[in-house]
Amino acid sequence: MTDPRGAVEAVWRIESARVTATLAGITHDVGLAEELAQDALVAALEQWPTSGVPDNPGAWLTAVGKRRAVDALRKRQRWQRRLDEVGRDPTTGPPPVGPDVDTVVAGVDDDIGDDRLRLVFTACHPVLPVPSRVALTLRLLGGLTTAEIARAFLAPEPTVAQRISRAKATLARERVPFAVPSGAELAPRLASVTEVVYLIFNEGYAATSGGDWMRPGLCVEALRLGRVLARLAPAEPEVHGLVALMELQHSRGPARTGTDG
Repeated sequence: MTDPRGAVEAVWRIESARVTATLAGITHDVGLAEELAQDALVAALEQWPTSGVPDNPGAWLTAVGKRRAVDALRKRQRWQRRLDEVGRDPTTGPPPVGPDVDTVVAGVDDDIGDDRLRLVFTACHPVLPVPSRVALTLRLLGGLTTAEIARAFLAPEPTVAQRISRAKATLARERVPFAVPSGAELAPRLASVTEVVYLIFNEGYAATSGGDWMRPGLCVEALRLGRVLARLAPAEPEVHGLVALMELQHSRGPARTGTDG
C-alpha cells in the first residue's frame, strides 16, 4: 500500500457519518458516539498500513466502534450501580438491575439509513445556534476536520472547536432525543435541517468573507449532504426542491468567474 494514511482518510470521509450514526443509535449520545468513531479511526491508522484495507472498511470501523461502545456502556453501567448502591436505603431490597449491555446493543436496529437521518436532525436541532449547527453538521455528516471547517469559513480553529464542543454539550444537557421528529414537530425541524445545508451551499456559492468569490468545496459538500438527505427522506418535497435548487445554481459555477478569478 503506497499511501495507507491517504486510504484511511478517504474511507473515513465516506464512512464517518454512517459509523457515527450507528454508534449514536447505540449510545444515544452524539459526543460519545463521535469519540468512539474517532477511536475506530485511530485503530485503522494503526492496523491498516500492515494488514491492508479490509474488504468492507465501513463495517470494520463500525465493528470496532461497537466493541468500544459496549466497553463504555459497561463502565457507565457499573458506575451507576455503585452510585445506586451507595445511596440505597438498607431497609429496601437491592436496586433493580438494568438490561444487559450486550442485549441492548444486539437489539439496536441495524438500519443505517434511519440512524443517519436521526443524526441529521440531531446535529441541526434548533436548540443550537445556527453557527454551531453548521459546524456540527460538517463535522459529523461531512467528515470534515475542525481545521477544514475553520479554513472553509475563515474562522479561527479554536473558535470552531469551541462551537462543536459546546454544541455536543448542549445536546447532552438538553437531553435532545436521537430521533426523527414526527407529526407537527417534523416541518419546523426539517426547515432547520434544510436551512443548515443551504447555508453551507450559499457560503460556497457567494463567500461572505475572504478574497475568493466562491468556495466550490463547500458547494460540493452541501450538495452531497442534500443528496444524502433526499435518499433518506424521499417523501419530503422540500428536500428535493432544495437539492434541485442547489444543482441548478452549482451548474452555473464555472461560468461565474473568469480566468483571473
